[in-house]
Formats: sequence, C-alpha cells, structure tokens
Amino acid sequence: MEILFVSHKYPPATGGMEKQSYELINGIATQVPVHLLVYQKGEESLLKFFINLNSNILKILKQNPAIQLIHFNDGLIASLALFHSGYKHIKRVVTIHGLDVVFPLRYFQKKILPRFNEYDHIIAVSAATKNAAIQRGISEDKISVINNGVDHAIAESGHTPLNQILAYYPQLDLKKKYMVTLGRPVKRKGFSWLLKEVVPKMPADFQLIMLGPYQHKGTFMETMLSILPKRIYKLVTLFLGYPSDEKAIRKLLKNPEIKSRVHHLGKVPFSHLQTLLSNSSAFLMPNIQVQGDMEGFGLVCLEASLAGTLVIAGDIEGITDAIQHRKNGILLPAGDSEAWLNQLNDVFAFPEDYTEIVASYQSFSLENYSWKIMARSYLQTFRKLTFKKSPLKLVHSKEY
Repeated sequence: MEILFVSHKYPPATGGMEKQSYELINGIATQVPVHLLVYQKGEESLLKFFINLNSNILKILKQNPAIQLIHFNDGLIASLALFHSGYKHIKRVVTIHGLDVVFPLRYFQKKILPRFNEYDHIIAVSAATKNAAIQRGISEDKISVINNGVDHAIAESGHTPLNQILAYYPQLDLKKKYMVTLGRPVKRKGFSWLLKEVVPKMPADFQLIMLGPYQHKGTFMETMLSILPKRIYKLVTLFLGYPSDEKAIRKLLKNPEIKSRVHHLGKVPFSHLQTLLSNSSAFLMPNIQVQGDMEGFGLVCLEASLAGTLVIAGDIEGITDAIQHRKNGILLPAGDSEAWLNQLNDVFAFPEDYTEIVASYQSFSLENYSWKIMARSYLQTFRKLTFKKSPLKLVHSKEY
C-alpha cells in the first residue's frame, strides 16, 4: 500500500495541526511508502497551492500508480477536494479537527459538510468532533475517532533550572506558588473569563503565569478587523485563527487587582516551558462555550500532564478526550466560577494533597497518548479500507 498525504498545514509553519500532520506522515512513512503534497510557505502562495491542487494530485497519481489511498488532513482542504475530478476511484480519507466542522458559515454547513459523506472514511480527533459532524448530517458509519498524540520529550530532562529562569523573567517571584495557562488568546480558551471571574477572588499572594502568543499593544490588524460588521468579524477571525481574546486580556491586565496577580510572558523557549510547567502548582485550561468554535482536542493539557503538572481543565468538547477525570487531570464545569474557585483554592492551600496523584496522572498520559499510537491507529484504519479479500484464500480457508 502507498499513501498520498495532502495538507496545507505543515512545517516550517508552526501550530498544533502542523505538528499533527508532520508526526502522522513521518510515523506512517516508517511502515509503508508515502507521498507528500504539502504547502510550503515561501515556495508559493497558499492560493496557488489550492488552485493547482487537483492537477498536482493527478500528476502524483500518474507518476505513482501504486497509490491506493489519499489522506486530506483537515476539513478545509477536503472541502476543496469535493470539487475535484479524475481520482474518485482512489480511497479518500479526511481528518476533521473541530473548527473545520462547526465553522458558522451557512453555505459551508448546509451545502459542503453533508457532502463529506462522499468520502470513504472520516477520522475525528475527538468524540466531541465526531458528534458535531454527525449532528451536521455526516453518517456515523463513516466516522471513527483517533486522538492526537503528544511529544514525550516534554517529560524528559533538559529543561532550564528554576533558579536560572529568574534571570530571564525578573518580574516573577518563583519562591511563591503559581499556576500556569498556555495557548493562543482566542475566546474559547476562556482566558479573559478566568481573569475576570476567578483571579480577583483568589488570595492576594496567588500568582498566575500566562504563556503563549501575545501582543502587549494593539496592532494595525486589530484596528482594521474591528471596523468589520460583527458577523463578518467573527467569520474572519475564526478562519484566520486570530487572537480574538487578546484585546479583552490586555484591558483586564490593566486592572490593579488582576495585574498584581498575573504575569503574561508571551511565547517562551521549550526548555523554559518545561521548567515553568513542572514547578507549577497547576496548569489551567478554562475553556468556555463559544458558538461557532470548539476545542477539537486538548493537546496542551497533555503537554502539561507529561511535564508533571496537575491539570485542571473545563469539562468541555475535545478536552475530555485528552483529560480523563481523576486519571490524568481534574475536569470542572466550564464557566462555573464557583467550582473553579473552590478547586484552585484547595490546590493553593493544600498542595501536598495533590503531590502524589500528579505522578500517576503523568504515567497515565505517557501510557495512553503518543504520536506512535496515533500513527499506528491511522495505519490500521487505512489498511482496513484498502484490504481486498482474496477469493483463493477464502476457499483455502474453508477447506482447511
């Protein structure tokens, strides 16, 4: 079996989908021959990549007649491929991640998503993503769930010693207990909700360290997008993955009551991330419900768990595929400030009660989530789709 992987999310670009695409392709390449048609930023425009997609797929298939299956790595590129011609005799599989299912464009929801039934199989990264697809008319028989993996390197040694971290971030008081958030500042992550509803009610010596992309000042793009009609603004920001919560976070961090408890460090080196996570009292992922958006899979929760951190996350969407309650983290009702306050105060006041369980949570994540497990599950699915029973073997089996 030979496989053609088609993706517009691939290194050197960075991000969760780029990482998943890279690990999937390279994991399967150790087992069977693979061919790549991936977008490489800088070599051509994304628009040109999409325009030439059909002809380039046909060219690769002509050059490699042994290809039996094509994999499209997200719903956007699969939507375009619905209008292709010349290769429908080849098995076609799509991975859906979450936003590419719930994206609130009426034409996409009514005219495009139901046509995903034309594909031979659909792989959802979480049960929540699968359910969202079924609710939108995709046949349940066509969908299976394969969770994303996680980089085990975050559990390994090599991080920067804690005492050296202070040289990079003198504003921190790492002698005090602290908790951590990590991720892009988009509304569904719930960062502004956490700052507004929970942080001000925590003890005065509570310290929250926020990590991830962040602009401390407003940008020209932010100004331009703000003049768009509300509905258009939402569609554009969702499509671009724009930091829709950043302005609200920036405003909240000017509040003295919040500012005294919170430090936003922006993006930090991987070794610093390991250190800050492994020495924190807890990692927080306070996601909230946002119409037209969803958390397809809680990858950052797994990264924090592997770093040896207590994970406390919202019991919502794909997070529940990454974190299993009291197995590798603690799940709380999304948007319930009282529940969050009670739990964070308990961890803050009685850290020794959680010390022992963190190691068991880390072990569970290591045993049940990896890129190897993900790639193996994909390959098994691909083989089932392309397997053809041999009449000779069936006769032989009966006689035997």
